[in-house]
Amino acid sequence: MNSDLISNIIVEELVEEEKGNVQEILIASYQQYEHSFSDPEFWKGYLEDIKTSLDNPYVDRILVAKQGSDILGTVQLYKTAEKAYKRMEVPIYDPFIRLLAVHPKARGRGIAIELLKACVNYAKEIEAKSIYLFTGNEMAKAIRLYEWFGFKRDFTREFVNNDNSPKCYRFDI
Repeated sequence: MNSDLISNIIVEELVEEEKGNVQEILIASYQQYEHSFSDPEFWKGYLEDIKTSLDNPYVDRILVAKQGSDILGTVQLYKTAEKAYKRMEVPIYDPFIRLLAVHPKARGRGIAIELLKACVNYAKEIEAKSIYLFTGNEMAKAIRLYEWFGFKRDFTREFVNNDNSPKCYRFDI
């Protein structure tokens, strides 16, 4: 990774005035997966969940990656998976990453790596032993990134949810 690409990227907490921009990044980033869902109603619900996620009262932190004043990526952090989702099939009581997104036009610059580093720092800050995330088969590039970064698959935390079977990944601190 060319350090010049990420040298001027800063990661900080979302401020209220940035919510509209971050919502646009989330939608632009996840829109590519619409075709992966066989049930249009499930996709519609998923997209609505993404749109309203910034107002989830249980989110502990929402981080944004910026270059100057431009927001290029975002990630949400929760103290537990139970806080991240309305209902949880498998309890995870460690910090949880949700909705890591980099605007399609900003990909390949190391932004996701900087956001993941900030997530690990968050887990260390709250003295956690691990940090988790869920992803799906359709997110193959994200899976490669998580594995390259050091996340390991945790089959014991996986479940079936309609036609979607999330893969669970854990990063040990």
